[in-house]
Amino acid sequence: MEKTNVIRILEGHKIPHRVLSYPVDESDLSAVHVAEVLQIPPEQVFKTIVLVGDRSGPLVCVVPGPYEVDLKKAARASGNKAIDPLPLRELEGLTGYVRGGCSPIGMKKLFPTYIEELALLFDAITVSAGKRGLQVQLAAQDLARLIGAHFASLV
Repeated sequence: MEKTNVIRILEGHKIPHRVLSYPVDESDLSAVHVAEVLQIPPEQVFKTIVLVGDRSGPLVCVVPGPYEVDLKKAARASGNKAIDPLPLRELEGLTGYVRGGCSPIGMKKLFPTYIEELALLFDAITVSAGKRGLQVQLAAQDLARLIGAHFASLV
């Protein structure tokens, strides 16, 4: 298995994690589909959403697969008045990641990051390992410490 930057970062910081691989279905890159394939409850597979705030600029929200980010809640949590999704065509240039393989760990720049507080209900959550077909499973608190994220109500 190829090591991604995400895996190298986790190993370098000695953060306990598990790498999970799955076959990629280009027609369905959703976190819910990933959960089905990995046989993990969909609420524990988190997706990384990049947004742009009117005050903060780019920011990242990490939310459970079955949910959508509530833009008003995300704005409140991040100190913005308004937030819009980052246009998909700008995702790779800004983060270094493609849709379906975007991880909150190891982006080109460390952006303000917010994790849905529901993550604290689980011993572990999964997020993208930085490549389609790979996920990393780790404690939400470890993820937050690593990337300087805050927990907030986002969905």
